[in-house]
Amino acid sequence: MAPSSVVVTIEKPNKFSLVEINGSDSTLLLEKQKAVSPKQFTWFLFLKANRVFACLSWLPMALKTMFLSVKKRIALSDVSEEEAKSRRLYRFIKVFLFISIFALVLEIFAHLKKWNLNMIQPWEVQGLFQWCYMTWLSFRVDYVAPLVLTMSKFCIVLFLIQSLDRLILCLGCFWIKYKNLKPRINGDAYDIEDGSSFPMVLVQIPMCNEREVFAQSIAAASQLDWPKDRILIQVLDDSDDGNLQLLIKDEVSLWREKGVNIIYRHRLIRTGYKAGNLKSAMACDYVKDYEFVAIFDADFQPNPDFLKQTVPHFKGDPELGLVQARWSFVNKDENLLTRLQNINLCFHFEVEQQVNGAFLNFFGFNGTAGVWRIKALEDSGGWLERTTVEDMDIAVRAHLNGWKFIFLNDVKVLCELPESYEAYKKQQHRWHSGPMQLFRLCLPAIVTSKISVSKKANLIFLFFLLRKLILPFYSFTLFCIILPLTMFIPEAELPLWVICYIPIFMSFLNILPALKSFPFLVPYLLFENTMSVTKFNAMISGLFQLGSAYEWVVTKKTGRSSESDLVALAERESKSLNEEKITRRHSESGLETLNKLKKQEEITPLKKRNRLYRKELVLAFLLLTAAARSLLSAHGVHFYFLLFQGLTFLVVGLDLIGEQIS
Repeated sequence: MAPSSVVVTIEKPNKFSLVEINGSDSTLLLEKQKAVSPKQFTWFLFLKANRVFACLSWLPMALKTMFLSVKKRIALSDVSEEEAKSRRLYRFIKVFLFISIFALVLEIFAHLKKWNLNMIQPWEVQGLFQWCYMTWLSFRVDYVAPLVLTMSKFCIVLFLIQSLDRLILCLGCFWIKYKNLKPRINGDAYDIEDGSSFPMVLVQIPMCNEREVFAQSIAAASQLDWPKDRILIQVLDDSDDGNLQLLIKDEVSLWREKGVNIIYRHRLIRTGYKAGNLKSAMACDYVKDYEFVAIFDADFQPNPDFLKQTVPHFKGDPELGLVQARWSFVNKDENLLTRLQNINLCFHFEVEQQVNGAFLNFFGFNGTAGVWRIKALEDSGGWLERTTVEDMDIAVRAHLNGWKFIFLNDVKVLCELPESYEAYKKQQHRWHSGPMQLFRLCLPAIVTSKISVSKKANLIFLFFLLRKLILPFYSFTLFCIILPLTMFIPEAELPLWVICYIPIFMSFLNILPALKSFPFLVPYLLFENTMSVTKFNAMISGLFQLGSAYEWVVTKKTGRSSESDLVALAERESKSLNEEKITRRHSESGLETLNKLKKQEEITPLKKRNRLYRKELVLAFLLLTAAARSLLSAHGVHFYFLLFQGLTFLVVGLDLIGEQIS
């Protein structure tokens, strides 16, 4: 035995152990060679068994609690208005669900009976039920499977084309970053000491019943750093609430008393929604004195240097018609829904808008946070009320007239994201039905325009067909209809790379501009597939001019403010203390209006409830039924994808995502 070794005898009630401790590793060896008595091992097994039984007893309680919660949500929920109007798609999905449930019951019965009909001869069939099942299998192989296989191949081709388009956009974004390609200002900057060197700028803030956000948007626009005699702010109020109109008028008067060149406009006849509002404002006689117009929606809060970062790009470039800034979101981390929206919109701005602006000088105007050359608007026919996407309409017509656009990815304007699923769904419906309306109206003008053939092809095939029509079509058809269908028709089963590898890779590309959201990669993929039913329904309604195509619902705002907004508000309140006369007059009128609002709310209290979304719920049960069928066939990835996708549809259908209403 080595000199540094020590032999230790450890006495226990039931066992003697001989352990050799050697050198510096003696403690480690002692732990490794420590003997365990049978009594200790028995207690260890009892402890593990106790934990297992505790888990098993907790599981039924958890399921019961979840069931009661879902039951309560259903009892207290309303069916959305949009669901009540769009019944065709809902009926189709419901019929598909019933057929799937019947097929699942049939397959389970055959599985329990252990029928292997490939080895049974026709004369060996026993009973009518087995004969019907064998007839169905023969009909499925000969007629149904080829049809489903053809549909799936068609959708897979569209899926690959759209994925290639997205990959090319990402490569273009990488190239822009690698080469540091950014729009440059031509010519010298404006002379700060000479205010007359600055061009005349009109700022428009269209709003409609924006109770929560009107004050902060007016305040942000009033603090824009531009010579006071070279800027005019138009507050274009389409509100139908008289008390709210008084509040907005008071806010405008307050800033006018502080020396801001700002006016209030209200239309008595509200036609054309936002397009009609902007069109009416541009018809004012004094507009002819202005060269540029900056547009901000009611929840947008531009930084004071916004105009100095955007307007100089027009200098020395008479063909430039639009300068678009990027959106930044004050509530992107508010809940899961806003985080997923942030991923989508970060990709839209940093990749789609930036690449199209850098290489094509064309992209869809985002409707806000942009500066137009007024001559470009006039040459393109001005604002038209024919669609619900007036911003895309004017951008396409300006592009057909030869005007160029640039996108400034470094200039950001704070705004809000919808925090409830209801508001987000209505917004997405408008954003996906409008482009199809516009495509039907603009197609003849695009074909007969004088722009190059390549620009025509980009407009028709990429801008409209691929990104506005094909994307929602294949997303819904492939992942919500064909995939669950193939679980009952194994002859047309989709390969793994279609349902797993490529979607995950494309989701990873989408999430690159917002890398902090990487943990939400899988929820993002599942949620995008869930939203495909809304986008598909909107696309169809816009393409075929169905009833919901022309609906315009103002997106609900909460009026959240960033830290900089709160600091600005504090400064503003401290300054207002020195203006007693102004403050007293406006505060009194404001208090009177607020008292009226409180009395009105007491008389007619608003009852808010979460909603049920029937299409999402029916699709949830359809996908879960298909998941059960895939379990019989021992499908691995297919089963898990259908299971989690079905649960995602269930969560969304019960309105359990986003802002919760009690």
